[in-house]
Amino acid sequence: MKILLVGEAANHRNQLANWLEIPCEILTVPFPADGDVSFAALADTVDVVVSLRIPHLAQPARQFRLLQVPGAGLDGINFTSLPETAWVCNVFEHEIPIAEYVLMAMIHWATGFDAMRQAFSFDNWATAYRQRIPHQEIAGKTLGLLGLGHIGKAIAKRARAFGMRIVAVQRSSVDLEGPTDAVLPLDRLHEMLQQSDFLVIACPLTEETRGIIGKAELEAMPNSSVLINVSRAEIVQERPLYDALLARRIAGAYLDVWYRYPIGENPNAKPSSMHFDRLPNVVCTPHSSAWTDGIFERRYRFIAGNITRLHNGKPLENVVRMPNRERLSR
Repeated sequence: MKILLVGEAANHRNQLANWLEIPCEILTVPFPADGDVSFAALADTVDVVVSLRIPHLAQPARQFRLLQVPGAGLDGINFTSLPETAWVCNVFEHEIPIAEYVLMAMIHWATGFDAMRQAFSFDNWATAYRQRIPHQEIAGKTLGLLGLGHIGKAIAKRARAFGMRIVAVQRSSVDLEGPTDAVLPLDRLHEMLQQSDFLVIACPLTEETRGIIGKAELEAMPNSSVLINVSRAEIVQERPLYDALLARRIAGAYLDVWYRYPIGENPNAKPSSMHFDRLPNVVCTPHSSAWTDGIFERRYRFIAGNITRLHNGKPLENVVRMPNRERLSR
């Protein structure tokens, strides 16, 4: 088996090699596939491509058998550039650190931790002690979840342990296993927004969800509510979010995902057209909520397993697109 690791995936060659159970040749190209004219030719020399992004190609790749996306999101994949005979699979494992990030953000906001720390004074201890300001608790607060997939359920499970009330919105309003108080269909989004102390964006970016949170949705939220985005920036409209935060129509935000990234033809891109980082009620982080040492071990163990299954003719896991069977039979 011949494997091509593209872009960030190239950094994990050794982790993949450690988990592989079959002899493989691993090639690495430490640039993103975006815009690289040689990508199709290179991809046609291997059996498996591991990449978060596949650009639009004038001539689609023809040969490789599996595109293994080393993450959950598929919005960076141009499916028309793939061989019709290729399987496409993704991998999760990011729900654990993302859920921890969300709980950290909610506790950080409710406790006013930064102000609490700044209020401490060794030299003026008596004053600091006597002038303590009561802070909030997240117990009893309502968590609104836009999306109840792997990430949403992991967040809900942990939030339940802190005594939060949980209301989710997803396309299907059925949730037989998740620890939620209510699951609403998408057409009742505003009902969920109106009662959310914290709103967490946890759904995938699709044509249906792109820009689904705009001016009207932000105005439906309580003025005291906090938005936390750990999915894709484009789910929330950029300018309305900035204006709502600037005017304090919502209390604050934790933003870990961005509207532009320094990849492909724009290596010096800014994260947004507006300076969210200059707003005192916004915490900005560089798409780091899932960037832990544990996630890469878990993901590349899974990827190695899928490559082994492909080699042995066994069913693949986390299949998001099956091959065109008519092409396979030719």
